[in-house]
Amino acid sequence: MAYSINTEPLLKEDSDDDLENEADTDTDDLAIVHSHDEPFLKHQLPYDRYNLAYIVFYLLGINALIPWSFFITADDYWMYKFRPIKSNESHSLSFSHFENAENRTDLQASFTSYVSISSAIPNTGFLIINTFISKRISLSTRMIGSQCLVLVVFILTTSFARVNTDNYQYTFLTITLICVALVNAASAIFGGSLLGIVGRFSPKYITAMSAGQALGGIFAALTEILSLWIGASPIISGLLYFIIGDCILLLSLIAYVILEREVFFKHHVFIKTENEREVNFSHDNEINFFGENISYLRIFKRTWQYGLSIFLIFFITMIVYPSVTVLIESHSKGQGHHWNDIYFVPVVTYLLFSCGDYLGRILSGFFKWPKDNPWLIILLSLSRIVFIPLFLVCNAQPRRRLPVYIHDDIYYITLTILFAISNGYLCNIVFMIAPTIVEQREKEVASAMLGAFLGIGVSVGSLISLLMVKIL
Repeated sequence: MAYSINTEPLLKEDSDDDLENEADTDTDDLAIVHSHDEPFLKHQLPYDRYNLAYIVFYLLGINALIPWSFFITADDYWMYKFRPIKSNESHSLSFSHFENAENRTDLQASFTSYVSISSAIPNTGFLIINTFISKRISLSTRMIGSQCLVLVVFILTTSFARVNTDNYQYTFLTITLICVALVNAASAIFGGSLLGIVGRFSPKYITAMSAGQALGGIFAALTEILSLWIGASPIISGLLYFIIGDCILLLSLIAYVILEREVFFKHHVFIKTENEREVNFSHDNEINFFGENISYLRIFKRTWQYGLSIFLIFFITMIVYPSVTVLIESHSKGQGHHWNDIYFVPVVTYLLFSCGDYLGRILSGFFKWPKDNPWLIILLSLSRIVFIPLFLVCNAQPRRRLPVYIHDDIYYITLTILFAISNGYLCNIVFMIAPTIVEQREKEVASAMLGAFLGIGVSVGSLISLLMVKIL
């Protein structure tokens, strides 16, 4: 059942023209057509019951980066899978790449860069595609379909943990990179659609989604550290690791299905604003726009400075993280201390970076600066380029060309914290500001465009990261 809301004052005096045109009201006015779930009076506008939407956006933010984070962070597992195999070696489970870092093969040293590239290219392509299909393919199809595909491929990846791939490492590498590409193509549709959705909500929910992305990295790092702490073999560690990822992805999918049925969610995502044309709600709550005139060029002209900022942020980050930073070891490695030999890389490279990124995104929710100066945001984003040469002269191993100038662990740890906080802070500032400079009906496309710029930055940075590894 649908209702048409009459916005005329109750005591308005009717004129002859009004009476003559009364019959045409339904076609000439920008009326709202609501489903039965929509509030009839303004003072009955829905609210976020139990902060459900806030919590689910956090979880969806985690889901957006969980696949990439888990592929990247499971270092011990991947290094075991791609270890050098001797002709008389049995299928040993007692290997730890943290103890054999100086003897890494080229496949082991370059694996992180290969994953970054196979992630970034499909991710970028489908983020761009999502910008143009966001008004043509239903929201439910994009969000639920993409999450289902990610879950299926992730389960396939989990199944390989118990398979002996020693005799066909390059075949296994190819299968792994194909899985990575498929996961990131689906994640791009999911992430781009999520950005479009959250752009219609207040900054509080944008921060929740953005912080959730960083929290996904924290969760992945803690899972890796836990598996090392309990002393599990790389195979058992990888199996448990990916099973946990499967559970998180399934939980996120269920949470979104529940959220989509909430009136508060429908009110923000499917609401008809005064600047939009007629919006109809079908029985399954899908949204269709009729006669909508959205200019991609106009949106681009309004948001390109913020798009450039998000490109620079992730371009600079991906040049060194994680392909270069994962190779940086403690200067005291080899002296028999577990912190230096086993935990330094997962704690500093992954956990500390993710915590700093998370802190930066949270801080941007309190200190919204710079707010009205996109050029200053561009300048701050570009200034992060100073971190690249600094990380290159840290103690990354193996190295053949560049000398090591930063030996002390505390300097590397400080660099990581500053690098991570600046990434999270500037990233969330852009996510919060960009949707506010376009009209309500353009917010979804504007947010999707930001996602495309982000993907391009990740792709180009990942390609250059492989070069950085080669010149060490």
